[in-house]
This record gives sequence, C-alpha cells and structure tokens, in this order.
Amino acid sequence: MRYVRFRGPSGIETGKVEGGQVVTKGDARIEVLDPETLTLADPYELLAPIAAPEVWCTDFTYEQSRDARVEESAAQDVYARVYDAQRPRLFMKDAAGRRTVGPGQPIGIRDDSNWNVPEPEIGLVLGESGRIAGLTIGNDVSSRDIEGANPLYLPQAKTYAGACALGPAIYVTENLDATLRIRMRVTDEFGQIVFEDETSTATMRRSYAELVEWLLLHNPVPPGSVLLTGTGIVPPDGFSLRAGHFVDIYVPEIGRLINPVVRASELIQKSAS
Repeated sequence: MRYVRFRGPSGIETGKVEGGQVVTKGDARIEVLDPETLTLADPYELLAPIAAPEVWCTDFTYEQSRDARVEESAAQDVYARVYDAQRPRLFMKDAAGRRTVGPGQPIGIRDDSNWNVPEPEIGLVLGESGRIAGLTIGNDVSSRDIEGANPLYLPQAKTYAGACALGPAIYVTENLDATLRIRMRVTDEFGQIVFEDETSTATMRRSYAELVEWLLLHNPVPPGSVLLTGTGIVPPDGFSLRAGHFVDIYVPEIGRLINPVVRASELIQKSAS
C-alpha cells in the first residue's frame, strides 16, 4: 500500500493510493494523473510524503559506492576500511526539513563544487522505537570533489540547500526483505538522456534492521525521521549534475521521484525573498 501527502484547499493532508485515486481520511477521492509520479489533479499539489524531523544517511552499503569513494579520495584507506567495518558510517543530512524537497521541486548543486552527483537510495521511514513504518525514495545529492579532497569536509559535501529529495510516496509492506529494483535516469533540458543506470537492494551489504540499530544506538532519533540506506548507482567520473538537468528515480513499488536541478544559491535567494 502507498500513502502520499499533499496540499489542497483544506491545507496539508495525507491519503492512501487506491487504483487511480487518492483516498483521504475523510473518504474524499482525488484523481491521480500518473500512476508512477502520483501527480494529482488540480488544485492538489503532491508534497514530500513525510515532514521528516530528521533525515539521516549511511553509505558504503553497496560495493559500487565504496569503489567510487576510494577512487575519488586522497584518503583512500579510510574508505576502503569502512566498507568492511562492523560499524557503518552515519551522518545527518537534514533537520526540520530545511534542505529537503518533494516531488517536482528543485534540488540544489553547490557553486563551489565542480563534481555534483545524485545518489538514489531507499529511505526507511521510522516509527515509534525505531520501527520501520515504510519505505520511500531518497536522493542524497552530493559534491564528490569536496568530500574527495578531505573526508572531514563531509558536512559541506552533503548538507546544503536542496541537497535531499523524498517521494513520491511511502510504501508500507510486511515484506521488508523483498528485493527492490532502483533505476535512475538524468536528462537535460531538451529531454536527452545524459546518464542512466539501475541496481537492486539485493546487492546491499547491510540489512535495514542493522542500519537502524546502529542509528539508534545512544541516539534519540524522533519518530517520522528517515534513514537513507546508501546508493548502488554511481555515475562515471566525467559526469556532473548541472542546472537544467532532471533527475528521475524509479522504484516500481514506490513510484517515480523527479526533480529539476538548480544552483543551491538560487534556492537560498528564493527563501530569503
């Protein structure tokens, strides 16, 4: 079952996707214009599926991610060792939703970076006591050259305006061990594909339960937070996001998360105006 969050004439509401409609708690029915993006008929606007108080990330859960970090970094041994370590790397991506956007909203790239990449990931939506309440799609947008220069620059490489996207829905399932296929396609402003690839959660080194256990260890993460579980899709070294690109991430059970790319400085300017 999929659940969405949206803004309408009555304010922000949530609803359950049933066939070609979203059914609200009040049993109102809203037409879904696209079964994958879950775009809603006017005057309804699809939002990030949850207003997460915190978004956390982990990485090196896929071999591709480890290899990419080793190649880009001047501190290669650090990244080579963490992939096989018992303790995963965890870091906060956002708090209070200041840097997180929903479907159709622009994601940001840093002006002081020449190597910006999308990172498509499965996001774990956490309930009370860290229970995994559902799954969503996340985009952990990152500046690889900043992190590659020095691992201590990780917060600057990962945390900035528009650096995270979530959506389009929360997928609730009893079978959290099921393999999910993840596809990403990046197109330019003319609709031409500039990069595409796919992976699956079958190649993850760590389980969802293990990652959540480490996240909650001596760490009071509030319910409704999201943990992004790492990426298995890594664009080649010659690829970088630029303003005008569109990032399309597709997981059949969840839907398609599509976001245009802009400069993060533009998002800052808009929020200040």
